[in-house]
Amino acid sequence: MQCDYFDAGTCRSCTLMGVPYGTQVAEKQQAAADLFAAYPELEWSEPALSPESGFRNKAKIVVGGSAAEPTLGILDRAGGGVDLSGCGLYTPQITALMPVLRELIQRADLTPYSVPRRKGELKNILVTASATGELMIRFVLRSKKLIVPIRRELDWLFECVPQLAVVSANLLREHVALVEGDEEIVLTERTTLPMDVNGMSLHLRPQSFFQTNTAIAEAMYNQARQWVAEVQPASVWDLYCGVGGFALHAADAAPDAVVTGIEISAEAIASAQRTVAEKSLTNLNFSAQDATEFAVAATERPELLIVNPPRRGIGQQLSSWVQGSGIETVIYSSCNAKSLAKDLEQMPSYRPVQARVLDMFPQTTHYEMIMLLRRV
Repeated sequence: MQCDYFDAGTCRSCTLMGVPYGTQVAEKQQAAADLFAAYPELEWSEPALSPESGFRNKAKIVVGGSAAEPTLGILDRAGGGVDLSGCGLYTPQITALMPVLRELIQRADLTPYSVPRRKGELKNILVTASATGELMIRFVLRSKKLIVPIRRELDWLFECVPQLAVVSANLLREHVALVEGDEEIVLTERTTLPMDVNGMSLHLRPQSFFQTNTAIAEAMYNQARQWVAEVQPASVWDLYCGVGGFALHAADAAPDAVVTGIEISAEAIASAQRTVAEKSLTNLNFSAQDATEFAVAATERPELLIVNPPRRGIGQQLSSWVQGSGIETVIYSSCNAKSLAKDLEQMPSYRPVQARVLDMFPQTTHYEMIMLLRRV
């Protein structure tokens, strides 16, 4: 992939830009193999490959400049806006949206927030695109001051973007290095964006998490579905379940299993429960709880456990619980292989049987993994 921003030194976020894609993937595969070299019996599947460009279904756009001449991209070290609206990583739907967002800022006089001056209102714009082309737009604001002018332009925005599904305002009042705040105000009748994955619609609310690369998310869920289908467990737990991707695929692979999804985000659980209601599923239950607290307090154990934790991993307490649980099969989906390796050291009764590198973020050194563990 060639990038004018990278060549000009404007953006260096993609540290592997210009490196042949085959070389990128081979280096990631080797890094993973080196990390788990202590398990020579581990079988590696072929890496899940991504398109080199146009794969990002999310855009986290920092708004800079002025309302008359806004920049859509990132901030430089001095806090000034750097326009990256033509970034080649975005899906075509997001790229096509950029001129509309720029005109909206101008029409509604949405004053960008200045980090050095700590003045202004519009901090970020967060966009998510589904595989069907529908879009969710979230305006991250310093206060409610801009909600009225944004509402005033909604009809115009829908005329320009017919595939628009959800628009919301997120309030990030503090001067902090965060992308969004806790308070969300939905401005449209629709409140969720259906993300189609392997023929399933996962309903995404504004503050719900979903993988950045839909094609790799499909490969990840398919891999887990295959492993669950081979085991045919009577019960499955999906801890850190998010909007329910793994749980739904597990229920599909093992229709006689009782599947439980646990996620601390109430927004994500509400999304998952909507999918359950739409499909009239009776063997799948979701609950908004802390994953570790749920597991430690439970009096029963599943036959198969799926964990998909944040970058820090499942941690010492949950690793120790898994070690003593007696669960036969664990599927560990990881966005940080080093955390997975550390957690595995805390579970000596388990051995990795199969693993796969998932290239969620081409042009960077980052990769994700999914691993099948068996109790020995």
